[in-house]
Amino acid sequence: MSPSAGDANQVGDRLGIKPGMVVQELGWDEDVDDSVRVALENAIDSDLVDGDHGDVVDAVVMWWRDGDGDLVDALVDALTDLVSGGSVWLLCPKVGRPNAVDPSEVAEAAPVAGLATTTTVAVSADWSATKLVAPKTR
Repeated sequence: MSPSAGDANQVGDRLGIKPGMVVQELGWDEDVDDSVRVALENAIDSDLVDGDHGDVVDAVVMWWRDGDGDLVDALVDALTDLVSGGSVWLLCPKVGRPNAVDPSEVAEAAPVAGLATTTTVAVSADWSATKLVAPKTR
């Protein structure tokens, strides 16, 4: 199901995603919420780029599930192409959903990767997104 323009604006607005931004998507698998992907592409008026993009990106959207591996390593890798001041949005299944990630895991992994958690928002019925940024004291 394709979201309406209002939905696209809501997801884009919630994540601070604006037209013209380059957004990298990591961790895609068949279980992701395609309506969120479509909403993000509508918000930037372009396709999401993948991990092989090879140029700077304004934001990273990373789908992450319990059992996907080492979150610290994945977050460090997500910073490779991220422009200074950019955000990593960690999309995880909501608590109580299959493969949900314990929020304490995110809270522990972020600072080790050099990031700080700022906010968590719902992006769909099954997925929430946590914003991770470089601390201002850097």
